[in-house]
Formats: sequence, structure tokens, C-alpha cells
Amino acid sequence: MSGDSFGKIFVLTTFGESHGPGLGGIVQGCPSGIPLTESFLQKELDLRRPGQGVASTKRKESDRVKLLSGVFEGKTTGTAIGFFIANEDARSKDYSKIKDIFRPGHADFSYEQKYGLRDYRGGGRSSGRETVSRVVGGAIAKAFLETLGIKVYAYTLELGGIRAKDICLEGIEQRPFFASSQEVVPIWEKRVQQVRTQGDTLGGIVELVAKNVPAGLGEPVFDKLDARLAYAMMSVGAVKAVEIGAGFAASSKLGSENNDFLTSKGFCSNHAGGILGGISSGQDIIVRVGVKPIPSVAKPQKTINKEGQEVRLEIGGRHDICAIPRIVPVLKAMFFLTLADFVLLQKRNK
Repeated sequence: MSGDSFGKIFVLTTFGESHGPGLGGIVQGCPSGIPLTESFLQKELDLRRPGQGVASTKRKESDRVKLLSGVFEGKTTGTAIGFFIANEDARSKDYSKIKDIFRPGHADFSYEQKYGLRDYRGGGRSSGRETVSRVVGGAIAKAFLETLGIKVYAYTLELGGIRAKDICLEGIEQRPFFASSQEVVPIWEKRVQQVRTQGDTLGGIVELVAKNVPAGLGEPVFDKLDARLAYAMMSVGAVKAVEIGAGFAASSKLGSENNDFLTSKGFCSNHAGGILGGISSGQDIIVRVGVKPIPSVAKPQKTINKEGQEVRLEIGGRHDICAIPRIVPVLKAMFFLTLADFVLLQKRNK
């Protein structure tokens, strides 16, 4: 197994590299009769497209998706859904000078150890561009879950160590950075510009909330819903931490403080993040994701080449200052894919 597939019933398999002809995938297991069009998929892709915002790379890609199979007259047929997105603005020559050097913070060294051969042009399969296929797969999952009334919100909670004070779910997708509130946007913009002039990069925290998820989703022991959500989020390259509900804060609470008491009207709190014993409780499912700084920094860095010689590296090319905001639609897509799979698993078990 190459690790290119995600899911057990609702399965996304992806292919493609950053500087190849394009990227794409196949979704299997999507029920028939779900309304689905290229324009619906494109709307989600446009949220992730490069070349937007003050923190984004200058690489320009239209990311036009082409449906190849599995849809007829605007609805899914129940068969495999194939799709493709062409690469249009790859500049492989930007990487020719560093093809034998291991970039700090990237997958260059580990890919070399695993395969003995790697695509040095933008990282190949380890590139953040790989996530374009996830967004399409997640959009297909979203189309399915919308028929059940399930919604997922994703927004930036913290950028460069500066945390937003408020959360307003309305208008998230229209705000720069997918900010949780408008008030923090100018502060983050100033921080990004400051770090850009320093030749450095930033990380942040993304929060995701799923609403109207029915109780009972999740499997005992190894396939807990929270375990699979953590796996889904950690499969995204820039993610280094995942919290469910209270997360790390729960470790400093007393049990009487952390427990979510129940009454005849429902739960009194949601420290568990909508998941108990690995199974959804019917409350909002809350996930927070820690995103590392982009490793492609303009500052000189210490590293080695393929011969093991120590060298100093300055990375050129076109790179994001921060994976946020473009990672936000990717994480949302992985949330949708996970929920779609568990909804179908639950239906199979009944």
C-alpha cells in the first residue's frame, strides 16, 4: 500500500505531483443521486487556490477541475467519480540549483531515505499542492453530507502567536485568512508583512466545528471518531498537533470541571468536543489543529547535500509566508471526508 487512499467506504484515492502535468483522484463509495457539478467543486477549490492574499505564494494556478466520470445529468451515479486538475504555472527551474541539497523542514531527507529517489521540483508528492485533490474529494463528501443537514465550519483562531478574541461563524469565507473575527485581520496582516520583510514564515491554529452530526458515529477501540479525525488532520503535511474539545487544557482540569454533565434538556457543556468513547454525542464536534511555519524561508540555513557535506542554503522560488489561509479548506475537506465515511459505516452497521 502506498498510502494514497483515505477512507473505508467513502474512499478518496489521489495522484499527482507539484510539477507534473496535473493532479487528480477517484472517489469511490459516494451514494447515487447526490447533486454534484463542476461549479460546486470549483467553489471549494477557489478557496484554496494559490496567489491569493498577503500570505500566499505568487504561483498562479486556475485550479480548474474536470469531472471525468461518476456524474450524469448533475447527479452522482454511484460509480467511481474521477477528476483532474492541470498544473499551469510550474517553474521547475527554480529548484535546479538545490536538487542535491536537503531543505530543512521539508521531506527531502526522509523521501531520499525511503525511496532512494525523489522529485526535487517543489517536493513532488510531499508538496502542499498535493492537497488540491483532497479539496475536491472533500467537496464531494460535502455534497453528500449536505443532504443530511451536516455542516462544517473552519476558521483561523491564531496566526503567528496572535489569537483572535472572538468567533463569528457568519462570513468566515469572505474574510482574509478565514479569520474567526474581522477585528483581528489588520493585526494579522501587519504581522505577515513584518515577517515577510524578515525573510521568515509563520504558523497558526485552525479550529473546525461540525454541526448537526447525529449521535452514534464512530467505532469502538481503534476506529474511534476522534482517532480517525486526528489521523485525517495529521495526514496534512503542515499539521503538527490536533486537539479535540478541551484538548490539552483538559489535562489541567479536575474531573468534576472537565465532565460534561447531563440534564433532561441535554449536555451542560462540551469539553469532550462532541465525542464520548470515540462515538459522536450529537453535540458540535470541535477540533483544533496546530499548523507549523512554512519551512521555505529566505534566511540562510544550515543543512547537508546528498554527499553528506555541510552547506548553507538560501531558498528562492515562490512560497507562502504561512500555510494559513490555504490550509483551512484542506482541513475542512478532511473533516468532510471523515464524517462521510462514518455516516456510511453507521448505515452499514444497522
